[in-house]
Amino acid sequence: MNIFLSAPASFKSSLDELKAYLKFNLNSNQKNMRDDLDKNFDGIICHEDNLNDINNIIKKVKCFKILVSSKNTNIANFDYYLKLPTTIKEINNIVESSAAKKKFNKNSSIKIKSYLLDKNEKKLIKNENFVILTEKEIQLLELFLTKKQAVSKNNILDLVWNYSSDADTHTVETHIYRLRKKINDKFLDDNFILNNKNGYYL
Repeated sequence: MNIFLSAPASFKSSLDELKAYLKFNLNSNQKNMRDDLDKNFDGIICHEDNLNDINNIIKKVKCFKILVSSKNTNIANFDYYLKLPTTIKEINNIVESSAAKKKFNKNSSIKIKSYLLDKNEKKLIKNENFVILTEKEIQLLELFLTKKQAVSKNNILDLVWNYSSDADTHTVETHIYRLRKKINDKFLDDNFILNNKNGYYL
């Protein structure tokens, strides 16, 4: 794991002395600030004294950002906060947990057409607007996304509800009707879930 450090010389030298105990690679070369930080680094650690130097960059990057501070600083644009004084164990812990959370969030965000499905927060998002989805609605969308052709009602019942194909139920139609209405009401999109004689698809 590669972490970029923006900090005063005293803090850098302290971490340099402890490099053997860090569970990540640390780089504080200032020329890297002009490079693509997201491409080269998994995260950024910024000391409070260097906030002004890196603030514009912090706003733009998508890698996780940790602020190291001796006071309860406003952490807008930062994902995590590490209070000084700290220990090597705490630094390792916050970097590892930040990376794990970032990876989890990435795996739970799925692009569907022009929308983003956030499985953690159960939201379908587009242009700052969102609708809240139920667990079954998320499962329906994931099913449609993985299939390249229309999915029949019987297959949906089997794969999402574990019902037998001869079950007498309007569960699928009801859920798809509600999901279509939810999306159309919020996004004015009545072509999100389509259907033909073979079933439903995106």
